[in-house]
Amino acid sequence: MPRTYDTPVALSALLRRYEGTGEPLSCERVAQGLLNRGYQLATTRGRYFLKHHLDGDSEAIAHQHGAITRLGALGLPVVPPLADADGRTVTVIGDACYTLHPWIDGRHRDGAELTCAQSRRLGALLGLVHTCLERVMQQSPVPESEARVESADPSDTYEVIEELLRLARANHPRDSFDELAEHRLVERRSLLERHAHERPEAGAEPATGWVHGDFHPLNLLYRGAEPAAILDWDRLGVQPRAEEAVRAAAIFFVRPGGTLELSKVRPYARAYRAATGASPAELAAAVHRVWWERLNDFWMLRWRYQLLDRRADPQFPAAAALSVWWTREYEAVRDAFAG
Repeated sequence: MPRTYDTPVALSALLRRYEGTGEPLSCERVAQGLLNRGYQLATTRGRYFLKHHLDGDSEAIAHQHGAITRLGALGLPVVPPLADADGRTVTVIGDACYTLHPWIDGRHRDGAELTCAQSRRLGALLGLVHTCLERVMQQSPVPESEARVESADPSDTYEVIEELLRLARANHPRDSFDELAEHRLVERRSLLERHAHERPEAGAEPATGWVHGDFHPLNLLYRGAEPAAILDWDRLGVQPRAEEAVRAAAIFFVRPGGTLELSKVRPYARAYRAATGASPAELAAAVHRVWWERLNDFWMLRWRYQLLDRRADPQFPAAAALSVWWTREYEAVRDAFAG
């Protein structure tokens, strides 16, 4: 059986827990995705998506699966996991957690590939996710860890910038990424010094609710022009809903040069507001908080220099440029979401 370097072991034993899945023929790593491992699994009876949850908490995963199943019953394009012969959707082998899903054909599409009409449908879809989650999660207690976190303190951010600058300058042999990282860190420090007084006020709590938590192009499969499946619900939780809408748009509609395609953001945001009843003021406040969050966030550089993990490097140039452009075009961005 063909295997990649990361193929999970004991596939036959895993599949025997399910009825009618057959014997394994091949198991190939799905290249995309940063936080979990996924595999396209072919068997004598069909194709499946096998997910290895790296930070597996079987109880939390099963809770997510229940939500996905209930969302599917409401008509959302989701892919509920298969249940084994005992009715469980999480398979634990040793200390590892696995989930088996039907394989869904489709492809990922970023905002550049979407028309304005498709952008509008994307906003309506995310709005539908939020309103349906409100229905299916009514009886679910909010985890204490989901309490609202205060906005970033720029004094802490300055310390992070200095540490990352030290690491970037000490990296040898230096390359063009190190040069860009140093430039963006110095630039961001200057921006923060000019805009520190615009930190969102403490106590101005936004409307929160259950959200997908990681809504972006790699977690949405299209079949033709329409979404076929919303994937990866690992970050399902309670957060400010409008902020997820803004954060998702900043990923879908960012151009390679670090600008947002506002002509598509506008119909996306209007459709989201219509689907959820969110007010223009709520979206405007969410724009401000997400802008501030990005201005203070350096997770990609932390991965590279502190964790020695370069998987997020390709995302850094556009993301770093976006913070600068967003600051300069702040009013235009706010108006695109709230206008």
